[in-house]
Amino acid sequence: YGGKITTYRHLAEEAVDILAARLPALSGPAWTRTRPLPGGDFPVDGGAAMQRDLMRAHPFLSETEAARIQQAYGTRAEVWLGEARRREDLGRDFGAGLSEAEVDYLCQYEWAVTADDVLWRRSKLGLRMNAAEVAVLADYLARPRPVM
Repeated sequence: YGGKITTYRHLAEEAVDILAARLPALSGPAWTRTRPLPGGDFPVDGGAAMQRDLMRAHPFLSETEAARIQQAYGTRAEVWLGEARRREDLGRDFGAGLSEAEVDYLCQYEWAVTADDVLWRRSKLGLRMNAAEVAVLADYLARPRPVM
């Protein structure tokens, strides 16, 4: 059930309405239209301020990195950036600025399982990583993960 970013909420509401015929727990008025997506709970014009805050709290981030992280995660960025004050605090760097902490966040909170999930469906960093880097990430993701 696909669509464009401009219609995803409408399509999701339609899908839930169809499912509600068989799953009454899904019945009720639509509520997502006015709710922000996870991490989107900031003012529409607040991206630049959030980017500056990220750079202040995590001084190792370049302006480009902070912009990517802010745009991808919004307020959820702090979940995986945490108390990191140095790049090394985020664990292994898989390439293109993709850290172990970010990968672990994507697995735990966004259900990423494979390298394609991380690189294409979540971050689009596959555009900037070479085959060797992708292989290292795939190997990392193939290891058993602790249940959270």
